[in-house]
Amino acid sequence: MSAAAAATLELLAASVQAQAIVEVGTGTGVSGAALLRGITPGGVLTSIDIEAESQRVARETLAALGFDHLRARLIAGRALEVLPRMSDAAYDMVVIDGDRAEYPAALAQAKRLLRIGGLVVFVGVLEENAIADPSRRDPETIALRDTAAQLRDDDDWLPALITSGSGLLVGALRGRS
Repeated sequence: MSAAAAATLELLAASVQAQAIVEVGTGTGVSGAALLRGITPGGVLTSIDIEAESQRVARETLAALGFDHLRARLIAGRALEVLPRMSDAAYDMVVIDGDRAEYPAALAQAKRLLRIGGLVVFVGVLEENAIADPSRRDPETIALRDTAAQLRDDDDWLPALITSGSGLLVGALRGRS
């Protein structure tokens, strides 16, 4: 994740005064650290990743940066198996940087998980300029386009595309129909 995208995540977390954030795709902990910098004091980040090694590295990264281990809950598993077990309307942000083909299903879970006014953020939506290239018909690109269309067409969401880093597709939850 680029420094610009990380700074944008920090800003978004701070702007909604996030107390509880779900992150799909732990990676090396760079995005988690940005979210923890933006979250309110005492807030908790829950990060889900299928790769245990990624979580080990992220745990080390967060510890090296001085974050209390109690503020980052790392869960190993597939996002679409873990997210349904999480509480409705209990989160201020849901950040998705996982399997692109699962983005549409993750959006449905985010809508259930978020409080009104909460944000969903999809990371990497402008990578390789795939979404804008009409000749790209691979499953991941189609899923990215479907996710963007769902956010655009659902009146419960206020969407925006932020061009920081590899692109962030953001939706603010206005309501639930």
